[in-house]
Amino acid sequence: MCYKAAMAHRSEPKAENATVHRSAGAQAEDARLVAALGRRSVVLVGIMGCGKSTVGRRLAHRLDIPFVDADTEIEQAANMTVPEIFAAHGEPYFRKGEERVIARLLKEGPQVLATGGGAFMSEATRNEIVANGISVWLKADLDTVMERVRKRANRPLLQTPDPEGTMKDLMARRYPVYGRADLTVSSRDVPHDVVVEDIVEALKSRLLAEDLTASAPETATGAQ
Repeated sequence: MCYKAAMAHRSEPKAENATVHRSAGAQAEDARLVAALGRRSVVLVGIMGCGKSTVGRRLAHRLDIPFVDADTEIEQAANMTVPEIFAAHGEPYFRKGEERVIARLLKEGPQVLATGGGAFMSEATRNEIVANGISVWLKADLDTVMERVRKRANRPLLQTPDPEGTMKDLMARRYPVYGRADLTVSSRDVPHDVVVEDIVEALKSRLLAEDLTASAPETATGAQ
């Protein structure tokens, strides 16, 4: 079995976007943010259960750009579920395919891209994100993620006698690497739209500041 190239099944924002309930000024500011994003992707990273897919869909809705889930794309490319890939071929094989799929997806921005929990551990993937995206770490505490992941039994890395101990180990190894992301936003027990708002504000602080910095030399030149 091999990963074959597959077209990204991008979740296009619906016409009944929540932005219709927001002021024209707020929508214009969001449009400025998307313009500053250019062809880059907003890449959500973090431990399983931190809310990347759920929050990512709402963020894409808010910004009126596509949402893509990397794990879904991997499954479509491999014609197997993630647990099936792990069971049949092991984690190293999965990670190599994950690198290739994410590298392809990053060429298709702007979009909101939710990545798997281990994706950002790959140096090759981090480099691709630096070149083609803005990374946002959804940082969640142990209690929050355990409450969420217990609701689903399809987490290959948690199929152990002590899932909570396994999660603690994953967090200890991964959180220092997640900390290299461009932005960090707290994922906690609040309505998803609150986290979306936090992400938008963090993106505006980063990207609109970049936009102003880039335009400053032109303004100074024009004044001479």
